[in-house]
Amino acid sequence: MEFRNARHTNYLKPLIEFYTDIIGLEVLFSFENHNGYNAVFIGKPGYNWHLEFTVSKSNAEHQFDVDDIMVFYPTEKNEYNEIVRRIEKNNIEKIEAKNPFWNDNGIMIKDPDGYGVIVSNLKVK
Repeated sequence: MEFRNARHTNYLKPLIEFYTDIIGLEVLFSFENHNGYNAVFIGKPGYNWHLEFTVSKSNAEHQFDVDDIMVFYPTEKNEYNEIVRRIEKNNIEKIEAKNPFWNDNGIMIKDPDGYGVIVSNLKVK
């Protein structure tokens, strides 16, 4: 099975920068003006999942709450530490998760759309 998480946005370029420069993912594919949409697919090469962000003439109207989060599980200590270093270097505010489990097992930040993103240390070796 493959997985894609698709989200419409008003902030395509900042999202690309956030998920590549901060989280460490890669742009896998992109397209422009397909039925009025531009999109980018971001993930890790060779994995069966990716994030898709689209933009069009229609504004995105997000409705989410503090428990709507995306969780990333770096598996190598240096990968986790590098993500944390980039978060701190770019002065991205660490926020407290509503669920205390995540505060004990990683850090939470927000992406340019305001969605919560957890970088978890649970699988770090």
